[in-house]
Amino acid sequence: MGKLDYVQLKHFSNDYLEALETFELPSEQEQFTSLPSEVLNVTEGEHRIVILDENEPVGFFLLHLNERIKEYSDNHNALLLTALSVNHKKQGKGYAKRGMLLLSNFVKTEFPNCDEIVLAVNHKNLPAQQLYLMVGFKDTGRRKIGRIGEQFIMSLSL
Repeated sequence: MGKLDYVQLKHFSNDYLEALETFELPSEQEQFTSLPSEVLNVTEGEHRIVILDENEPVGFFLLHLNERIKEYSDNHNALLLTALSVNHKKQGKGYAKRGMLLLSNFVKTEFPNCDEIVLAVNHKNLPAQQLYLMVGFKDTGRRKIGRIGEQFIMSLSL
C-alpha cells in the first residue's frame, strides 16, 4: 500500500470542524480559493466535502447542487466544485490530486443523478489548472469573469 491509500472523501461532520478551522494557505493561494473556515456555513444544495488522510482532514471543497450551476453549465445534472484547498502544512504530498481522483466515484455514489462536474479556475492559477487537467477535467472553452479576473470553465464527464 502506498502512502495515499488511506486518503478518502467524506461529507463534513462536526468531528472535522476543529481541524478545518486551523487550515492555513499561503497568500498566493488565498486569492484563488476560500479557507474551510470561510465557507463552513452552507445553504441548501451546498455540500461540504473533506479530504481525509487516515481520518485527519487535509483538504476541503464544496459541491453545489443549486441554481449557481447555471452560471457554469447548461447541464441540469451537473455539480459545481468550488473552494478546493489543502492545508498548507500538508501541501506537496499529493492530497489534492488523490482527492480529485477519488471524486468521480464519490459523486457517482453520493449523487447518482450527476453526470458532470464543473468548476472555474482562475487563468493565473497554473498549478490548479494543471491539477484539474491531470485528473481528467477538460477546458470547455467557456470563460467567466470572477472577482480577480478571467476564469476558465472546466468539466469532468462521469
